[in-house]
Amino acid sequence: MPYKVAFVSLGCAKNLVNTEQMMALCRRAGYDVTGETEGADVAVLNTCGFIESAKSEAINSILELAELKKAGKLKKLLVAGCLTQRYREEIRTELPEVDGMLGTGSYTDVASAVAELMEGERPEHFGDIHRTYEDGERMVTTPPYTAFLKIAEGCSNGCAFCIIPKLRGRYRSRSMEALVEEARGLAASGVKELIVIAQDITRYGLDRKDGSTLAKLLDRLCELDFHWIRLHYLYPEAVTDELIETIARQPKILHYLDIPIQHCNDAILKAMRRRNTRAEIEALFAKLRKAMPDVVLRTSLICGLPGEGEAEFEELCQFLREQKLQRVGVFQFSPEEGTRAAQMEHVDMEEACRRAGLVVEIQSDIIDAYDESVLETGREVLCEGFDSQAGCYVGRTYADSVDIDGHVYFTAAGLVPAGEFVKVRITGVSDGDLTGEIED
Repeated sequence: MPYKVAFVSLGCAKNLVNTEQMMALCRRAGYDVTGETEGADVAVLNTCGFIESAKSEAINSILELAELKKAGKLKKLLVAGCLTQRYREEIRTELPEVDGMLGTGSYTDVASAVAELMEGERPEHFGDIHRTYEDGERMVTTPPYTAFLKIAEGCSNGCAFCIIPKLRGRYRSRSMEALVEEARGLAASGVKELIVIAQDITRYGLDRKDGSTLAKLLDRLCELDFHWIRLHYLYPEAVTDELIETIARQPKILHYLDIPIQHCNDAILKAMRRRNTRAEIEALFAKLRKAMPDVVLRTSLICGLPGEGEAEFEELCQFLREQKLQRVGVFQFSPEEGTRAAQMEHVDMEEACRRAGLVVEIQSDIIDAYDESVLETGREVLCEGFDSQAGCYVGRTYADSVDIDGHVYFTAAGLVPAGEFVKVRITGVSDGDLTGEIED
């Protein structure tokens, strides 16, 4: 029976890849796959359950889809992902609108779960969260010029504030051959920007004990027909000299490195079970800047972590002023049940929010200074299309990752197709974005 199955993906790009894999499995089963929930037989909602805001978004999405069911515009609701893995019992008892569930170890059961739903059953598939799904077949939903390549599942770092290992299992690298084959298919389909992702890409291959490393994988990927290869996320203590040399040597690998550090105070880092010190982080940043003077560094910071008093917070602010990282994501501490950090004493949420706001202000000045530094320079830009509201084209430089950083708005005399790389002279700054004009 060709059931109509609609997919909604929440959360990070890693979750999106799982959604794309489920879509391919349903297509293989002969179902009609769509992104429109209204009128579907089954809506599959792939959720994030990492922090409080993600949980709230997932629950709101469930309730919105439940309203469609009530109006007769949707027959069944199947919820997958981190929220179901974390709150199986609560969903069963408190959200009766949910007709079936898939845990993070059971994405590959989606086609059979859809069939079970349509036969009147209430399927609950919660398989082994430590297994690896090697089949890379996906229905890619990103624009045709950009795609993600997820090289590993799970995480074994065990940071005190993070629930992911309990939801996603231990770190499992996919085989290099499977990844190269998947990447070859993406390149053949016209993808020009490959974004290499995992919870921690720097530990790629170490669990396989077959000699695989991220540096070796990147060399293989650079042999394929990509224009840009972007990296998310590199953990500071696992960035090797071999990896730095590879990134600096390979012209396709962008000098944009996302290195989440979370904090800079040594006592907080130790309490959070991070494996580096402030001095080591600063030494790494200096080494990267020496190897790649044009490197753009991005990081993630958490304000209000256990142990962060006024002195520790001021140290973090001073660290930012000194390091001048071009891209920073700022979050307030979310005490997640089931984590070690949730049991530790910490500042209240209002104070954590205030501190996060202060860090954002500091970072805004740093970003403004960086933007001013690139004025009147030429930048390679990946065009993402014409923005009718702005009345010009929009795109990204190597310093701007998709859905995370800013854009370049530029004018051109002729047609510039989405997915084309052009040279743009930067002439202005507007609310954190850059403006410019295409060079002849």
